[in-house]
Amino acid sequence: MLQQIRLTWLYAGSLLFAAVNIFLTIQEVYWLNALPVALAIALLFFFSLDKLILVLVFLTPLSVNLAFDELGFTANLPTEPIMLAVMLLAFLRFFYEGRYDNRILKHPVTVFLIIKLVWMLLTTVTSEIPVVSIKHLVARLWFVTTFFFVGIYMFRDPKRMQQFMWLFGTALVLVIIIATARHATVGFERQMGAWAVQPFFNDHTQYSAVIALVLPYFAVMSFNRADSVLRRRMALIFFLVMGVGILFSYSRAAWLSLIIASAGLIILAFRVKFRVLLASGILLVSVLYLFQTEIVMYLERNQQESSADFSEHIRSASNITSDASNLERINRWRSAYRMYQERPVLGWGPGTYQFVYAPFQRSEDYTIITTHFGDLGNAHSEYLGPLSESGLPGMAAFTALALAVLATGVKLFKKAPSRDLRLLALGLTMGFITYFSHGFLNNFLDTDKASVPFWGMAAILVALDVFFDKRDKKHVTKGDQAVLPEKE
Repeated sequence: MLQQIRLTWLYAGSLLFAAVNIFLTIQEVYWLNALPVALAIALLFFFSLDKLILVLVFLTPLSVNLAFDELGFTANLPTEPIMLAVMLLAFLRFFYEGRYDNRILKHPVTVFLIIKLVWMLLTTVTSEIPVVSIKHLVARLWFVTTFFFVGIYMFRDPKRMQQFMWLFGTALVLVIIIATARHATVGFERQMGAWAVQPFFNDHTQYSAVIALVLPYFAVMSFNRADSVLRRRMALIFFLVMGVGILFSYSRAAWLSLIIASAGLIILAFRVKFRVLLASGILLVSVLYLFQTEIVMYLERNQQESSADFSEHIRSASNITSDASNLERINRWRSAYRMYQERPVLGWGPGTYQFVYAPFQRSEDYTIITTHFGDLGNAHSEYLGPLSESGLPGMAAFTALALAVLATGVKLFKKAPSRDLRLLALGLTMGFITYFSHGFLNNFLDTDKASVPFWGMAAILVALDVFFDKRDKKHVTKGDQAVLPEKE
């Protein structure tokens, strides 16, 4: 009897909700449509946080940036408000439990990440525009907390690692298909590349950097014999679709980053010794220094500007005389360096570059796209941006973090306890090589599109290193796959 009463109330409530929702929709009031989704997210938030994080991963490439002018901020919806809630829940949980796995905290990647965050906090206090720096720090914290510190615990299950990459990759492939189809309607005109990727991405450079970050994973997974034939074929399809996306992004920086990652693959495959790499690096730097005048003169003779023709577009990458994109990037770098010279230790504050760089421009660096107000964005460098905003320690912390991530990936590729985990480490490491090399020319870690895969992939590498150490007898290998032991 009680069961029948409950069912009656359930059906009555559902019919009432449907009727009210239909009525409001006819009246062009749509907010009630979001209620079931909001309830589902709330249930996941309290009862299955790992599934909620995976939902966020899938939604990230599909999220849309909206401006709330009355409140003075922008947000990517629906992802960023949920990330903020997850961050607050994580802080409460860490505070309540009063502990966190020391193996994670002692890992070099975590150590340098914490140093970077602490230094960001300090330079927020001394910031030229504290409100901007606080917003920037909070945004960075919800990315790092959700996808690195919480994500690492989720990645104790190796299946979650694969789910993370496949969910993000699936949504990204959907975006690529939509963007490519839109781009095709205008004949793949280079100038329309930024329009084609909207509203999911702000511009084609961000779009290409994110694709380049995850593309190596699917390239490597297409050769993973531990996976089924179907999954390997799907990985190959994803790789090909992403390749098309990169090609028609017309992003020279992304193309270059993939070439560098390919060189990294060759180095890893042939196990080139570190001392050989170090000697080669010193030799290269010495040659560049000794022949810098001749190199600059050669580059100045290149008059090829950006073009829809792929070969001409590639040649324009070294045009430092007339290509507006290249010249404006140099203008931003010089402005960032001048900002550093004035405040070499503490910088101007996280996130403040775009608001304070205008006076540091010089007339000889102006281009046809330069504005006197300096309102066109960031420093176009993951290294010079922190240098100007958080001083030399800020840049050093990011550089150390990058090196720690790459070192962890290389170590895991050589010593992970199973072939499939070694391939996983290889795919992620190559992805990071693309991002850190791309980072010399652009910076996107203040956006959810790049931050979610970046910090999630870093968490996977740390989880592999901490929880899947082949010397740890708690972990066993079945066949060719490393798995966690069954719970006692």
